[in-house]
Amino acid sequence: MPRRDARGTDRTLVHVQELHDAPLAPLTTFRLGGPAARLVTATTDAEVVDAVRAADASGTPLLIIGGGSNLVIGDRGFAGTALRIATTGFTLDGTTLELAAGENWSDAVARTVEAGLAGIECLAGIPGSAGATPIQNVGAYGQEVCDTITEVVAYDRATDATVTLSAAECAFRYRNSTFKDQPDRYVVLRVRFALEDAGGLSAPIKYPETARALGVGAGDRVPAALARETVLRLRAGKGMVLDPADHDTWSAGSFFHNPILTDEAYAAFLARVQDRLGPDTAPPAYPAGEGRTKTSAAWLIDKAGFTKGYGTGPARISTKHTLALTNRGAATTEDLLTLAREVVAGVHAAFGVTLVNEPVTVGVQI
Repeated sequence: MPRRDARGTDRTLVHVQELHDAPLAPLTTFRLGGPAARLVTATTDAEVVDAVRAADASGTPLLIIGGGSNLVIGDRGFAGTALRIATTGFTLDGTTLELAAGENWSDAVARTVEAGLAGIECLAGIPGSAGATPIQNVGAYGQEVCDTITEVVAYDRATDATVTLSAAECAFRYRNSTFKDQPDRYVVLRVRFALEDAGGLSAPIKYPETARALGVGAGDRVPAALARETVLRLRAGKGMVLDPADHDTWSAGSFFHNPILTDEAYAAFLARVQDRLGPDTAPPAYPAGEGRTKTSAAWLIDKAGFTKGYGTGPARISTKHTLALTNRGAATTEDLLTLAREVVAGVHAAFGVTLVNEPVTVGVQI
Protein backbone atom coordinates (compact mmCIF):
# COMPACT_ATOMS: atom_id res chain seq x y z
CA MET A 1 0.00 0.00 0.00
CA PRO A 2 1.20 3.59 -0.52
CA ARG A 3 3.04 5.14 2.42
CA ARG A 4 0.97 8.04 3.74
CA ASP A 5 2.55 11.36 4.63
CA ALA A 6 1.19 13.56 7.36
CA ARG A 7 -1.86 15.46 6.18
CA GLY A 8 -1.46 19.21 6.29
CA THR A 9 -4.03 21.65 7.52
CA ASP A 10 -6.56 23.07 5.11
CA ARG A 11 -5.49 26.22 3.26
CA THR A 12 -7.35 28.78 1.20
CA LEU A 13 -6.70 29.66 -2.43
CA VAL A 14 -5.80 33.31 -1.80
CA HIS A 15 -2.54 33.11 -3.76
CA VAL A 16 -3.88 31.08 -6.67
CA GLN A 17 -4.54 32.75 -10.02
CA GLU A 18 -8.16 32.25 -11.05
CA LEU A 19 -9.81 33.09 -14.39
CA HIS A 20 -13.33 32.51 -15.67
CA ASP A 21 -14.35 31.53 -19.22
CA ALA A 22 -10.65 31.02 -19.77
CA PRO A 23 -9.21 29.86 -23.12
CA LEU A 24 -7.58 26.43 -22.91
CA ALA A 25 -6.28 26.12 -26.47
CA PRO A 26 -3.11 28.15 -25.71
CA LEU A 27 -2.30 25.68 -22.91
CA THR A 28 -2.14 22.73 -25.31
CA THR A 29 0.39 21.83 -27.99
CA PHE A 30 -2.47 21.24 -30.44
CA ARG A 31 -3.68 24.80 -29.78
CA LEU A 32 -7.23 23.45 -29.89
CA GLY A 33 -10.25 23.39 -27.61
CA GLY A 34 -12.85 25.69 -26.11
CA PRO A 35 -12.68 27.56 -22.80
CA ALA A 36 -12.92 26.34 -19.23
CA ALA A 37 -15.65 27.68 -17.00
CA ARG A 38 -12.89 28.32 -14.46
CA LEU A 39 -9.10 28.09 -14.72
CA VAL A 40 -6.94 27.87 -11.61
CA THR A 41 -3.15 28.06 -11.78
CA ALA A 42 -1.35 26.51 -8.80
CA THR A 43 2.35 27.14 -8.14
CA THR A 44 2.88 25.05 -4.99
CA ASP A 45 1.96 21.51 -3.99
CA ALA A 46 -0.30 22.90 -1.27
CA GLU A 47 -2.18 25.02 -3.79
CA VAL A 48 -2.63 21.99 -6.05
CA VAL A 49 -4.04 19.91 -3.21
CA ASP A 50 -6.32 22.72 -2.02
CA ALA A 51 -7.69 23.29 -5.52
CA VAL A 52 -8.42 19.59 -5.97
CA ARG A 53 -10.06 19.36 -2.53
CA ALA A 54 -12.23 22.38 -3.26
CA ALA A 55 -13.42 20.93 -6.56
CA ASP A 56 -14.12 17.53 -5.03
CA ALA A 57 -15.95 19.03 -2.07
CA SER A 58 -18.26 21.00 -4.36
CA GLY A 59 -18.71 18.21 -6.89
CA THR A 60 -17.19 20.36 -9.63
CA PRO A 61 -15.70 18.49 -12.64
CA LEU A 62 -11.91 18.83 -12.60
CA LEU A 63 -9.42 18.81 -15.47
CA ILE A 64 -5.70 18.64 -14.66
CA ILE A 65 -3.40 20.42 -17.12
CA GLY A 66 0.39 20.22 -17.09
CA GLY A 67 2.27 20.94 -20.29
CA GLY A 68 -0.82 20.28 -22.41
CA SER A 69 1.10 18.01 -24.77
CA ASN A 70 -1.26 15.04 -24.41
CA LEU A 71 -4.69 16.69 -24.48
CA VAL A 72 -7.46 16.88 -27.05
CA ILE A 73 -10.08 19.28 -25.68
CA GLY A 74 -13.48 19.56 -27.34
CA ASP A 75 -14.51 22.73 -29.12
CA ARG A 76 -17.14 23.40 -26.45
CA GLY A 77 -14.46 23.50 -23.80
CA PHE A 78 -14.73 22.24 -20.25
CA ALA A 79 -17.69 23.01 -17.99
CA GLY A 80 -15.79 22.81 -14.73
CA THR A 81 -12.49 23.77 -13.10
CA ALA A 82 -9.30 23.36 -15.13
CA LEU A 83 -6.31 23.18 -12.78
CA ARG A 84 -3.02 24.17 -14.37
CA ILE A 85 -0.10 22.75 -12.40
CA ALA A 86 2.74 25.28 -12.57
CA THR A 87 4.84 24.08 -9.64
CA THR A 88 8.61 24.33 -9.83
CA GLY A 89 11.40 22.37 -8.21
CA PHE A 90 14.53 20.62 -9.52
CA THR A 91 16.56 18.94 -6.78
CA LEU A 92 19.63 16.87 -7.60
CA ASP A 93 21.39 15.07 -4.73
CA GLY A 94 24.18 12.94 -6.13
CA THR A 95 22.37 10.68 -8.58
CA THR A 96 18.94 11.19 -7.00
CA LEU A 97 16.64 13.58 -8.84
CA GLU A 98 13.33 15.03 -7.61
CA LEU A 99 11.14 17.05 -9.95
CA ALA A 100 8.03 19.05 -9.14
CA ALA A 101 5.13 18.06 -11.36
CA GLY A 102 5.09 21.40 -13.14
CA GLU A 103 8.74 21.34 -14.21
CA ASN A 104 9.34 21.38 -17.96
CA TRP A 105 10.44 17.85 -18.80
CA SER A 106 12.77 18.61 -21.69
CA ASP A 107 14.56 21.30 -19.67
CA ALA A 108 14.97 18.87 -16.76
CA VAL A 109 16.56 16.28 -19.07
CA ALA A 110 19.03 18.90 -20.30
CA ARG A 111 20.01 19.78 -16.73
CA THR A 112 20.70 16.15 -15.81
CA VAL A 113 22.91 15.76 -18.88
CA GLU A 114 24.76 18.97 -17.97
CA ALA A 115 25.37 17.38 -14.56
CA GLY A 116 26.96 14.38 -16.28
CA LEU A 117 24.25 11.90 -15.33
CA ALA A 118 22.68 9.16 -17.43
CA GLY A 119 19.28 7.52 -17.56
CA ILE A 120 16.89 9.96 -19.26
CA GLU A 121 19.07 11.55 -21.94
CA CYS A 122 17.22 9.74 -24.76
CA LEU A 123 13.94 11.25 -23.53
CA ALA A 124 15.13 14.71 -24.58
CA GLY A 125 12.76 16.95 -26.48
CA ILE A 126 9.56 15.30 -25.28
CA PRO A 127 7.12 18.15 -24.63
CA GLY A 128 5.12 18.43 -21.45
CA SER A 129 5.66 18.50 -17.72
CA ALA A 130 7.47 16.13 -15.38
CA GLY A 131 4.25 15.19 -13.59
CA ALA A 132 2.82 13.69 -16.77
CA THR A 133 5.73 11.33 -17.38
CA PRO A 134 4.78 8.55 -14.94
CA ILE A 135 1.12 8.61 -15.97
CA GLN A 136 1.68 6.99 -19.34
CA ASN A 137 5.22 5.77 -18.63
CA VAL A 138 6.70 8.12 -21.21
CA GLY A 139 9.27 6.49 -23.44
CA ALA A 140 11.25 7.02 -26.63
CA TYR A 141 14.46 5.91 -28.32
CA GLY A 142 15.02 2.93 -26.03
CA GLN A 143 14.29 4.54 -22.68
CA GLU A 144 11.16 4.74 -20.51
CA VAL A 145 10.76 6.73 -17.32
CA CYS A 146 10.00 3.50 -15.45
CA ASP A 147 13.69 2.61 -15.95
CA THR A 148 14.68 5.34 -13.49
CA ILE A 149 11.61 6.37 -11.43
CA THR A 150 11.86 5.25 -7.82
CA GLU A 151 8.88 7.04 -6.26
CA VAL A 152 5.95 9.25 -7.16
CA VAL A 153 4.40 11.63 -4.64
CA ALA A 154 0.73 12.20 -5.35
CA TYR A 155 -2.46 13.48 -3.81
CA ASP A 156 -4.92 10.60 -3.41
CA ARG A 157 -8.40 11.98 -3.96
CA ALA A 158 -9.99 8.77 -2.69
CA THR A 159 -8.40 9.04 0.76
CA ASP A 160 -7.80 12.82 0.89
CA ALA A 161 -4.12 12.29 1.68
CA THR A 162 -0.72 12.83 0.12
CA VAL A 163 0.88 9.45 -0.60
CA THR A 164 4.20 8.16 -1.88
CA LEU A 165 4.00 5.28 -4.33
CA SER A 166 6.99 3.08 -5.05
CA ALA A 167 7.87 2.20 -8.62
CA ALA A 168 6.29 -1.22 -8.10
CA GLU A 169 3.06 0.38 -6.86
CA CYS A 170 2.97 2.55 -9.98
CA ALA A 171 2.45 -0.68 -12.01
CA PHE A 172 4.37 0.60 -15.00
CA ARG A 173 4.00 -1.08 -18.39
CA TYR A 174 3.98 0.05 -22.02
CA ARG A 175 2.45 3.56 -22.00
CA ASN A 176 0.49 2.74 -18.89
CA SER A 177 0.51 2.89 -15.09
CA THR A 178 -1.74 2.83 -12.05
CA PHE A 179 -2.28 6.57 -12.62
CA LYS A 180 -3.75 5.88 -16.03
CA ASP A 181 -5.73 2.92 -14.67
CA GLN A 182 -7.35 5.24 -12.11
CA PRO A 183 -7.38 8.63 -13.85
CA ASP A 184 -9.65 10.31 -11.31
CA ARG A 185 -7.80 9.16 -8.21
CA TYR A 186 -4.23 10.47 -8.15
CA VAL A 187 -2.81 13.93 -8.86
CA VAL A 188 0.96 13.72 -9.29
CA LEU A 189 2.89 16.26 -7.21
CA ARG A 190 6.52 15.11 -7.43
CA VAL A 191 8.55 12.44 -9.24
CA ARG A 192 11.80 10.92 -7.97
CA PHE A 193 14.44 9.26 -10.13
CA ALA A 194 17.63 7.26 -9.61
CA LEU A 195 20.09 8.27 -12.33
CA GLU A 196 23.56 6.90 -13.07
CA ASP A 197 26.99 8.47 -12.86
CA ALA A 198 28.80 6.84 -15.77
CA GLY A 199 31.55 9.42 -16.00
CA GLY A 200 29.59 11.59 -18.39
CA LEU A 201 28.57 8.69 -20.62
CA SER A 202 25.04 7.74 -21.54
CA ALA A 203 23.13 4.67 -20.52
CA PRO A 204 23.70 1.78 -22.96
CA ILE A 205 22.17 2.68 -26.32
CA LYS A 206 19.23 0.35 -27.01
CA TYR A 207 17.27 1.78 -29.92
CA PRO A 208 18.50 0.76 -33.41
CA GLU A 209 17.77 4.15 -35.01
CA THR A 210 19.73 5.94 -32.31
CA ALA A 211 22.63 3.49 -32.59
CA ARG A 212 22.75 3.97 -36.37
CA ALA A 213 22.71 7.76 -36.03
CA LEU A 214 25.54 7.57 -33.51
CA GLY A 215 27.51 4.97 -35.47
CA VAL A 216 27.72 2.58 -32.51
CA GLY A 217 26.42 -0.87 -31.66
CA ALA A 218 23.55 -1.80 -29.37
CA GLY A 219 24.69 -1.66 -25.75
CA ASP A 220 27.47 0.84 -26.39
CA ARG A 221 27.74 4.07 -24.42
CA VAL A 222 28.45 7.51 -25.83
CA PRO A 223 28.79 10.92 -24.16
CA ALA A 224 25.39 11.67 -22.65
CA ALA A 225 25.37 15.11 -24.26
CA LEU A 226 25.93 13.52 -27.68
CA ALA A 227 23.09 11.05 -27.09
CA ARG A 228 20.77 13.90 -26.15
CA GLU A 229 21.78 16.02 -29.16
CA THR A 230 21.30 13.07 -31.50
CA VAL A 231 17.83 12.32 -30.15
CA LEU A 232 16.85 15.98 -30.47
CA ARG A 233 18.00 15.95 -34.09
CA LEU A 234 16.06 12.75 -34.82
CA ARG A 235 12.93 14.11 -33.13
CA ALA A 236 13.19 17.46 -34.93
CA GLY A 237 13.38 15.64 -38.25
CA LYS A 238 10.01 14.08 -37.44
CA GLY A 239 8.41 17.30 -36.21
CA MET A 240 8.52 16.06 -32.61
CA VAL A 241 10.30 19.06 -31.05
CA LEU A 242 8.05 22.04 -30.38
CA ASP A 243 8.49 24.97 -32.76
CA PRO A 244 5.75 27.65 -32.88
CA ALA A 245 6.63 28.42 -36.50
CA ASP A 246 6.33 24.78 -37.64
CA HIS A 247 2.77 23.47 -37.91
CA ASP A 248 4.11 19.92 -37.97
CA THR A 249 4.75 20.41 -34.25
CA TRP A 250 1.22 21.64 -33.53
CA SER A 251 0.36 18.15 -32.41
CA ALA A 252 0.43 15.74 -29.50
CA GLY A 253 3.43 13.91 -30.92
CA SER A 254 2.56 10.27 -31.53
CA PHE A 255 -1.23 10.23 -31.77
CA PHE A 256 -1.67 6.45 -31.66
CA HIS A 257 -0.20 3.68 -29.53
CA ASN A 258 1.87 1.00 -31.22
CA PRO A 259 -0.53 -1.98 -31.21
CA ILE A 260 0.35 -5.01 -29.09
CA LEU A 261 -1.20 -8.16 -30.52
CA THR A 262 -1.69 -11.67 -29.18
CA ASP A 263 -0.14 -14.51 -31.19
CA GLU A 264 -3.52 -15.28 -32.73
CA ALA A 265 -4.21 -11.65 -33.61
CA TYR A 266 -0.69 -11.22 -34.99
CA ALA A 267 -1.08 -14.27 -37.24
CA ALA A 268 -4.33 -12.86 -38.63
CA PHE A 269 -2.67 -9.46 -39.08
CA LEU A 270 0.31 -10.99 -40.90
CA ALA A 271 -2.04 -12.79 -43.27
CA ARG A 272 -3.81 -9.50 -44.05
CA VAL A 273 -0.45 -7.80 -44.64
CA GLN A 274 0.77 -10.45 -47.06
CA ASP A 275 -2.55 -10.54 -48.88
CA ARG A 276 -2.50 -6.77 -49.33
CA LEU A 277 1.20 -6.09 -49.82
CA GLY A 278 2.63 -9.37 -51.06
CA PRO A 279 3.90 -12.65 -49.53
CA ASP A 280 7.39 -11.30 -48.89
CA THR A 281 6.23 -8.29 -46.86
CA ALA A 282 7.22 -8.41 -43.21
CA PRO A 283 5.73 -5.72 -40.95
CA PRO A 284 7.74 -4.37 -38.00
CA ALA A 285 7.54 -6.80 -35.11
CA TYR A 286 8.96 -6.57 -31.59
CA PRO A 287 8.59 -8.97 -28.66
CA ALA A 288 6.12 -7.59 -26.10
CA GLY A 289 6.00 -10.35 -23.51
CA GLU A 290 5.00 -13.96 -23.74
CA GLY A 291 2.51 -14.57 -26.51
CA ARG A 292 2.43 -10.92 -27.57
CA THR A 293 4.00 -8.91 -30.40
CA LYS A 294 4.18 -5.13 -30.83
CA THR A 295 3.98 -3.62 -34.31
CA SER A 296 4.32 -0.08 -35.62
CA ALA A 297 1.34 2.26 -35.77
CA ALA A 298 3.25 4.56 -38.13
CA TRP A 299 3.85 1.65 -40.54
CA LEU A 300 0.19 0.66 -40.42
CA ILE A 301 -0.97 4.20 -41.13
CA ASP A 302 1.42 4.63 -44.03
CA LYS A 303 0.64 1.24 -45.63
CA ALA A 304 -3.09 1.88 -45.27
CA GLY A 305 -2.64 4.87 -47.57
CA PHE A 306 -2.31 7.73 -45.09
CA THR A 307 1.08 9.06 -46.08
CA LYS A 308 2.98 12.08 -44.77
CA GLY A 309 1.00 15.26 -45.35
CA TYR A 310 -2.27 13.39 -45.95
CA GLY A 311 -5.37 15.56 -45.89
CA THR A 312 -6.67 18.68 -47.54
CA GLY A 313 -8.29 20.42 -44.58
CA PRO A 314 -6.93 22.38 -41.62
CA ALA A 315 -6.06 19.15 -39.78
CA ARG A 316 -3.62 16.85 -41.58
CA ILE A 317 -1.03 14.18 -40.99
CA SER A 318 2.40 15.70 -40.39
CA THR A 319 4.60 16.16 -43.43
CA LYS A 320 7.44 14.68 -41.37
CA HIS A 321 5.89 11.70 -39.57
CA THR A 322 2.77 9.65 -40.24
CA LEU A 323 2.12 9.09 -36.53
CA ALA A 324 1.47 12.76 -35.82
CA LEU A 325 -1.87 14.44 -36.56
CA THR A 326 -1.47 18.19 -36.79
CA ASN A 327 -3.32 21.49 -36.66
CA ARG A 328 -2.21 23.50 -39.69
CA GLY A 329 -3.20 26.71 -37.94
CA ALA A 330 -6.95 27.06 -38.43
CA ALA A 331 -8.25 23.66 -37.35
CA THR A 332 -10.96 22.92 -34.84
CA THR A 333 -10.99 19.90 -32.58
CA GLU A 334 -13.74 18.41 -34.72
CA ASP A 335 -11.48 18.73 -37.78
CA LEU A 336 -8.81 16.77 -35.91
CA LEU A 337 -11.26 14.10 -34.76
CA THR A 338 -12.61 13.66 -38.28
CA LEU A 339 -9.08 12.94 -39.50
CA ALA A 340 -8.34 10.61 -36.58
CA ARG A 341 -11.51 8.62 -37.22
CA GLU A 342 -10.68 8.32 -40.90
CA VAL A 343 -7.24 6.93 -40.07
CA VAL A 344 -8.60 4.47 -37.50
CA ALA A 345 -11.25 3.21 -39.91
CA GLY A 346 -8.77 2.93 -42.79
CA VAL A 347 -6.20 0.99 -40.82
CA HIS A 348 -8.85 -1.39 -39.50
CA ALA A 349 -10.26 -1.97 -42.98
CA ALA A 350 -6.79 -2.68 -44.36
CA PHE A 351 -5.27 -4.77 -41.60
CA GLY A 352 -7.94 -5.64 -39.03
CA VAL A 353 -6.09 -3.71 -36.31
CA THR A 354 -7.82 -0.99 -34.27
CA LEU A 355 -5.56 1.91 -33.38
CA VAL A 356 -5.96 3.48 -29.93
CA ASN A 357 -5.24 7.16 -29.36
CA GLU A 358 -2.50 8.22 -26.96
CA PRO A 359 -3.79 11.71 -26.07
CA VAL A 360 -6.44 12.13 -23.40
CA THR A 361 -9.73 13.35 -24.85
CA VAL A 362 -11.84 15.88 -22.94
CA GLY A 363 -15.51 16.16 -23.81
CA VAL A 364 -15.04 14.26 -27.07
CA GLN A 365 -14.35 10.74 -28.33
CA ILE A 366 -12.41 9.42 -31.30
